[in-house]
Amino acid sequence: MDEWMYNPMNGVTVVLALFVIFIGIRVLVVGSRLKKLRKQYVEVMGGTGVTDLEEVILELRNTIAAQEEHAQRMQKQLEQVQQVQKQEKGRIGVLRYNAFADQGSDLSFSIAVVNTAQDGVVLSGIHSRENTYVYAKPLEKGESSYPLTPEERKVIEQAK
Repeated sequence: MDEWMYNPMNGVTVVLALFVIFIGIRVLVVGSRLKKLRKQYVEVMGGTGVTDLEEVILELRNTIAAQEEHAQRMQKQLEQVQQVQKQEKGRIGVLRYNAFADQGSDLSFSIAVVNTAQDGVVLSGIHSRENTYVYAKPLEKGESSYPLTPEERKVIEQAK
């Protein structure tokens, strides 16, 4: 029994045994952490079927680039629609009146159809006992190269 205690090989064996136990515990701890990390990785990756995180990042980057390009195209289309909409002749003014104070009723009319820049047309119908005459006058910026009557000016103002 004394022989075992004084043998230098026994001390080395004990140290090596303790080192192996320490390494074994360390391997178990690292294995546990690795298992936990793998579980988190599987949760993050979900059911994508992709096992390479680099592929996922590249795919996301490509998707974002495609979305940005699509957004730029949509912005350009929106600007084009806004420009076209400004040119649309959708503002209308209507006025009925009696062109001849001594006879008839409010059967004469003026209609202005203009866009936001006041470009468009004024239509006037002058009703008499025998006929109705209809006139069209083009408008640029609310004015015409033809003389405008007070009624026509009023409907242009209404259409603004």
